[in-house]
Amino acid sequence: MALTRQDLLSLEEYSEKRSDFRKQVMQHKTARRFYIGESIAFYFESELTVKYQVQEMLRIEKIFDAEGIQEELDSYNPLIPDGNGWRATMMIEYVDPDVRKKRLAELKGVEETLWFGLDSEGKTRFIPTVNPDLERSNEDKTSAVHFVFFDFDDQQKQQILAASDWFIGIDHPQYGPLSKSIGDRLKVELAKEIIQ
Repeated sequence: MALTRQDLLSLEEYSEKRSDFRKQVMQHKTARRFYIGESIAFYFESELTVKYQVQEMLRIEKIFDAEGIQEELDSYNPLIPDGNGWRATMMIEYVDPDVRKKRLAELKGVEETLWFGLDSEGKTRFIPTVNPDLERSNEDKTSAVHFVFFDFDDQQKQQILAASDWFIGIDHPQYGPLSKSIGDRLKVELAKEIIQ
């Protein structure tokens, strides 16, 4: 599934409908947010969340030409789940700028320790692809934002859907190791995206 220009509102239309659309999206996003520990959140993307992000970028940047709109679509369309897994934006959230700077240095490489599993220890685990198109960290620190792609083959999808519990884990020594069970509300949302 990919958004096209025909799926978007013009800047004028979006301005008129933005308030109601934003309320709808915020409610939807709440059901798709997952915290592990106090400071790392996963925001599981959908066609709706990506459409909102594109509309907001067009509004903020005042982009109305066909080429500019297509560039935004090309940037954000890969975040729409394709039926073979999930797409999430992982945010490392520290409000205080000094604390954030210190923690991003301490958490260097945290994105490489992520896993999704069917038990709390991650004995049955699936390793996501993180930031597939660009390097978001450097030799000194990790980025506060990462794009996480969980992809599964047909057999893995069946195994996941049959499991009673789902977990996300982080094995980084400065944050874990820890894992947390995905609650029923989010599990229902995510299951829809891998049912064939």
